[in-house]
Amino acid sequence: MDMVSPLSFLNWLRLIVLVALLPGLLPVAGADQPAVPGASPAARERSISEWLLRMHEASRRRAYIGTLVVSSGGSMASAKVWHVCDGQQQMERVESLTGTPRSTFRRNDEVVTFSPQSRVVVAERREALGLFPHLLKSVDAAIEQHYSASVQGSERVAGFEADIVQLAPRDGLRFGYRIWSEKRTGLVVKLQTLDAQERMLEQVAFSELQLDAPVSMDKLSRMMGNTEGYKVETPALVKTTAAAEGWRLAQDVPGFRAMSCYRRPSASGKGAVQWVFSDGLASVSVFIESYDPRRHGQEGQQALGATHALVRRLTSGSSSWWLTFVGEVPAQTLQMFAQGLERVP
Repeated sequence: MDMVSPLSFLNWLRLIVLVALLPGLLPVAGADQPAVPGASPAARERSISEWLLRMHEASRRRAYIGTLVVSSGGSMASAKVWHVCDGQQQMERVESLTGTPRSTFRRNDEVVTFSPQSRVVVAERREALGLFPHLLKSVDAAIEQHYSASVQGSERVAGFEADIVQLAPRDGLRFGYRIWSEKRTGLVVKLQTLDAQERMLEQVAFSELQLDAPVSMDKLSRMMGNTEGYKVETPALVKTTAAAEGWRLAQDVPGFRAMSCYRRPSASGKGAVQWVFSDGLASVSVFIESYDPRRHGQEGQQALGATHALVRRLTSGSSSWWLTFVGEVPAQTLQMFAQGLERVP
């Protein structure tokens, strides 16, 4: 059975809030207090697949309003979130509370982002981009091959009792996760990404949360469609395959499967290709574009919290490309992608 990652929705919100992280924001406060024991026997007996399915269903079916705080790389950012579902339709509104003002609306895979300062609206389909919340699909058994689950106790988050579940990686190619799942519904209310020494790299958590809140889908739809006074931009995407673009991975990275591949055309040329991979929880994007010395700087690596990036130039014959590898994975995982990517003869 295929299923969408239960962490995907919280990660989708994380991506939006992370845009607001700029130098000079408040430093992250001290470490969390130790977990308090108290998970129920039923919680301790759940398999990793049962935990993931429970969390996933909660993220799809609950209506709520909350304030989400992301702590990453020594900085913090926050946003107000409205979420509602009606059958197969899901809608969110995410209003940034820090950094540059920004409002993002999502209806299923339709995403509209309002930037009041520039008076620009960007409308696109994020599923096509390989972004959350519908990207991370994986066979249950495949996730269990690369992660193990254990219940660490329970704790209150934003006024709700939550079971604490730790997902530990079985190798060094992925990070671990500590998840707080609200006891009654299963909704993920807090998520920490952990390195190999179980040190926190990044945290996403609700500081306040109102479950089963009276959120109006009609009102959100009207707000999403009200673009009067804004310049509307609709980035073009062309579905493709890596092979059709002349690329392949000479050696697979264990656990990661190719999920999608799209080209974003540009006025100056063919644009960039985005090739997306996932292990069911973590994702990696490979961006490929022609090398331009006026735009592209030095090769190297960067990190912000759990997100790592690697950029390098590849030359084959008379042609050069600029490659960017980015994902919430250890640096060595990106190195494996970089070493395996090659031009098809």
